[in-house]
Amino acid sequence: MVAGLLPPAADPGVRPGCVVAFRTRHTGRVKEILADLDRWQRQGKRVAVARVVDIEGSGPRLPGAAMAVSEAGEVAGSVSGGCVEGAVVVEALDAIERGTRRIVTFGYSDDEAFAVGLTCGGTIHLFIEPLDW
Repeated sequence: MVAGLLPPAADPGVRPGCVVAFRTRHTGRVKEILADLDRWQRQGKRVAVARVVDIEGSGPRLPGAAMAVSEAGEVAGSVSGGCVEGAVVVEALDAIERGTRRIVTFGYSDDEAFAVGLTCGGTIHLFIEPLDW
């Protein structure tokens, strides 16, 4: 599942600037966090990475979008925005502490989503894993 931008007229149920999922091949997006990962590795910090693995409906980031969280709570990259980012940090810190991988899902109705920071509505699925240097 990959997502693409749709012009507002293409689907009146999609907010402008949001992405809509459609079936095709995945593309990776990790470059934006590599410099921070390298620095944290040199500093000996434990880190977890969260990646968007699927979206249902519309979402602000494409599958492959990544966010890294250090054990100190430093954040690089983005998987969504709004309150979801804070919840992902909590999940990532727990993954670091427990040493476990997990898939987490965030989804709301369009009205609920806008109220809590998922401005595009829809559902996002994330894979979160601690890195093993």
